[in-house]
Amino acid sequence: MERHAVALQISAGRFNDFRSGLGRIWNRLTRIMDDLEIKNFSLWNIEDLVFGYYETDEMGPKPDDHTRKEFQALENEMAGSFRWISGPDREMRLMYHDFGIVRPNKEQIRHRVFVTRLKGSFQEEYKRRHDGLIDARQGKTDPGPDSNFSIWNAEDFIFGYDEIDVTMEKAPTEQDKKDTVAWETKMLEIMSWYTDDVDWITGEHHNHIVRIGYHN
Repeated sequence: MERHAVALQISAGRFNDFRSGLGRIWNRLTRIMDDLEIKNFSLWNIEDLVFGYYETDEMGPKPDDHTRKEFQALENEMAGSFRWISGPDREMRLMYHDFGIVRPNKEQIRHRVFVTRLKGSFQEEYKRRHDGLIDARQGKTDPGPDSNFSIWNAEDFIFGYDEIDVTMEKAPTEQDKKDTVAWETKMLEIMSWYTDDVDWITGEHHNHIVRIGYHN
């Protein structure tokens, strides 16, 4: 399985145009996805940002010239309502992964999707810190509850996508909470949050990210 991520920024004052335009093209867009055997596609919105995640088979069909023209026609219908941060032809950089045991059945999956923004050119520092988490696993497969976790970067934006098996979730211990506070406080040195994930630590108030589309 290959994982992919895209992101865009809605133009100022064009939120309604973007949402209505997405509704108009949705059926045609998902038909293209079916032709390309795209699976587990979801779109998420926070403020003026939209993040998309999807999966393909490693040997699945690739877009031909006709498909690219179809997609371009849909994009033209949405022209002016957004700009690509990272589109299908310019994918984001994978900064971290903890794929674990991926559950094909999503009925008991809870999503955690988050967005942050780096405070400067901290891409390599961000990746270095997260590479340390990967190294600490020593190649062992994480049994869960995180079952399909990836973090992506484009420009100075960070987007995280996590599928969490709710049957394996447990209440955090006091040590878990202390470890989380220590990690997130350190990460605040290099980034700030769009979503509400660490509001319980900082006392700030952010919106919760919302799923605005799904197709499988």
